[in-house]
Amino acid sequence: MANVTFQQEPVTLLGNEISAGDKAPDFKVLSNDLQEVSLDDYKDKVKLIAAVPSVDTGVCSDETKRFNEEADKLDNTHVLTISMDLPFAQGRWCAANGVKNLDTLSDHRDADFGEKYGVLIKELRLLARAVFVVDSSNTVKYAEYVSEVTELPDFEKAIQAAKDAE
Repeated sequence: MANVTFQQEPVTLLGNEISAGDKAPDFKVLSNDLQEVSLDDYKDKVKLIAAVPSVDTGVCSDETKRFNEEADKLDNTHVLTISMDLPFAQGRWCAANGVKNLDTLSDHRDADFGEKYGVLIKELRLLARAVFVVDSSNTVKYAEYVSEVTELPDFEKAIQAAKDAE
């Protein structure tokens, strides 16, 4: 598993680490209107999936706003931000911050995404910060587990991976 810290303290990630070349596991999360969403809902598209602890924190907010800006420039790519936030809170946050180019999805109900992608922090029941790029045939093309949860991911590498994926 990836070595990850939260505020410089080691945390335990549950699930299996995902690497480039792996088949992307399907998952079930909730949309802001409480509809169940899975990886299949984005079939035939490239997916840039950002896992964050909570959109209500400064770093996660900055990351989600940045990916929202980039989403408008990516062809055939759907950007998803997944957190343990309640769908209502995600919807409120998106409305308050003008985020319209990506989907915020909640893993709060089952932690299904968190476990399948190896980002569920056992001690906090939050998602670790990570970015995955999945191509249109659901093969993982890029995976970054950010070593310190309070730091931002490598935007340039993730965006380039999305541009290179088909």
